[in-house]
Amino acid sequence: MSTPEEKLAEMGLAVPDVAKPVAAYVPAVRTGSYVYTSGQLPMRDGQLMRTGKVGGEVSQEDAAECARQCGLNALAAVRAEIGELSAVKRVVKVVAFVASTPDFTAQPQVANGVSEMLGEIFGDAGRHARSAVGVPVLPLDAPVEVELVVEV
Repeated sequence: MSTPEEKLAEMGLAVPDVAKPVAAYVPAVRTGSYVYTSGQLPMRDGQLMRTGKVGGEVSQEDAAECARQCGLNALAAVRAEIGELSAVKRVVKVVAFVASTPDFTAQPQVANGVSEMLGEIFGDAGRHARSAVGVPVLPLDAPVEVELVVEV
């Protein structure tokens, strides 16, 4: 059976270094059997992948890719807390915030970018409860922000 890191490599992905917080918080907190991540932006190599509103400057497809990157960044924060992703027993909850135009209503499809990835990495343990919320603006004008709760 493949480890989550091996599964990511098979998918052509890797867990990045933990993204530096943009304000006064920590990337993740472990309490008991759970790790809660702070909201993760679609940072890649220290830069936002995209800026703007989904349904405006950012396409739904690009936003789903951003959501996947947010998920990778959240997994980096989890791994920093627990050492290795094979310690994750279950992905419990995903919250995806989508900065979108008022007429854009496909927030769930954007959030699938992270949800489908977690299912591929963790199998049944990657199936989770989820909220996908449209918001007017996110930090740094990011189109997507994602939080995870995992059981370890």
